[in-house]
Amino acid sequence: MIRRQRGVTAIGWIFLLVPVAIVGYGAIRVVPEYLNYYKVLQALKETATQLKSDETLTAQTIRGSIQKRFDTGYVDSPTAKEIVIEKADAGWTMTADYEAVCPMFGNLYLLLQFQDTVTIN
Repeated sequence: MIRRQRGVTAIGWIFLLVPVAIVGYGAIRVVPEYLNYYKVLQALKETATQLKSDETLTAQTIRGSIQKRFDTGYVDSPTAKEIVIEKADAGWTMTADYEAVCPMFGNLYLLLQFQDTVTIN
């Protein structure tokens, strides 16, 4: 009687688990950057809702409010000075456009680019 091999061999497991481990490690490196991005976005939205009824807005008051929210939310990158604040037709716009580099291993890095605009009406 001939026995047929069933299941996955040790080499098969290595070929299956190495890509899964690399993707899992990449996720561990990337998730903190996305959490930071959502903190930045939340700070911009809260600033917009707080200042939308203020008639005497200037770029400095908006930047000061963003800086306070970044300080309390423990946002290190980008800084409030890197947020582009411009006067638009409908009000003021705050644009966060920045990149984050996540080291993987050796000289392999992941580059994440974030961009979002919030309008103060």
